[in-house]
Amino acid sequence: MDRKRLGILVGGGPAPGINSALSAAAIAACDAGLEVIGIYDGFSHLIQGRTDQVTRLEVADVSRIHSEGGSILRTARHNPTKRPEDLARTVQTLRELGLDYLVTIGGDDTASAAAHVAHESGGTLRFAHIPKTIDNDLPLPSGAPTFGFETARQLGTTLAMNLMEESRTTNRWCLAVVMGRKAGHLALGIGKAAGATVTIIPEEFPREEITLDEVCLALEGAMLKRRAMGRKDGVAIVAEGVAARMDPKELASLPGVEVHYDAHDNLRLEKIPLEAVLERELVRRFAERGENLTIVPATLGYLLRCAPPIPFDIDYTRTLGFGAVDFLLSENPQDRDRAGGIVCIDTGRLRVLPFTEIQDPETGKIRTREVDVLSEHYKVAREYMIRLEREDLEGEMLEKLADVAHLDADTFRKTYLPAVEADFRNA
Repeated sequence: MDRKRLGILVGGGPAPGINSALSAAAIAACDAGLEVIGIYDGFSHLIQGRTDQVTRLEVADVSRIHSEGGSILRTARHNPTKRPEDLARTVQTLRELGLDYLVTIGGDDTASAAAHVAHESGGTLRFAHIPKTIDNDLPLPSGAPTFGFETARQLGTTLAMNLMEESRTTNRWCLAVVMGRKAGHLALGIGKAAGATVTIIPEEFPREEITLDEVCLALEGAMLKRRAMGRKDGVAIVAEGVAARMDPKELASLPGVEVHYDAHDNLRLEKIPLEAVLERELVRRFAERGENLTIVPATLGYLLRCAPPIPFDIDYTRTLGFGAVDFLLSENPQDRDRAGGIVCIDTGRLRVLPFTEIQDPETGKIRTREVDVLSEHYKVAREYMIRLEREDLEGEMLEKLADVAHLDADTFRKTYLPAVEADFRNA
């Protein structure tokens, strides 16, 4: 009897723990008597109808890769759902490879693509998706993180604390932009753990579209309040997702910014040097008041994605990889809603969320998990930041703030009132 075949591919950006998840799934499949086929570069070759960019995986090939960063199968962002013919060709190529099952490892875009491919296959191919992203923005139950997030947060926190020492030593501000295309989980996690002076995330702004002025007001207000409290140093953490919610026309008008989109129609944030944009604008604003401001800009992005996973992510991904294969071999293939899903841990137990349960019914895309700004997690983080508050715009603190900003009290209040009015706690 021919052995059944299981394929594994990785999509989207790298995240710590990919090799561990891949290893666990491959070993579980081999132990179950399946033939395991690793597919290189995500969906990219499948879209083209190529069946040669694959490799057979045995236990010996993957048994010791669980502690390594990166991906032995590499990864890519190609979108098999971009055109109907691409989707059909992807399914046909998977069939030509003789696959019965497919494990996909990736974030929201890869999960959405897997859901569409699973539906297009008509249930003849069974899918299990292992949720991976340092952005932590997939809607997993019980607040479970996506794998890679905890490793990225730990390394990012170490780097942010180094910036804090740089700031204290040189008596100036450092500004670090942190990855997080749609949500501010990583920026907030790093800022909160490192004790950064201020952290800015897209979820804190009440309107869907964010302006550069709003971001700069929040940062400038924190800097001025810090001065009023007797310090000229500080570290600001900013989630790159604030740029994703800016008007593309405003972004395109800024020097050094190119507006491009990826295969999933996401704004290519790596083309937007947000740290340089914010540095330039803040320096300009302080110069208008006759002050020279020096800011050290940094980006905590690519440094985090291929780091070796910490034990938490190794442990986590080994369970997810095993769970993916267990689901594929044990569920009823006739149940169309259960033909594919996302493997997760819910209150300590493995669970598979059907794709249909977490897809937007209108777009078919996987919903985004954003930071809940009304949660204790965010409120505590906010409590330990230095930011302008409504009560700062009156009394003795207002006089101190106006003095360090070289403005009269009424002008200061009028200028910075929008920053406190945007605070969700004043809604």
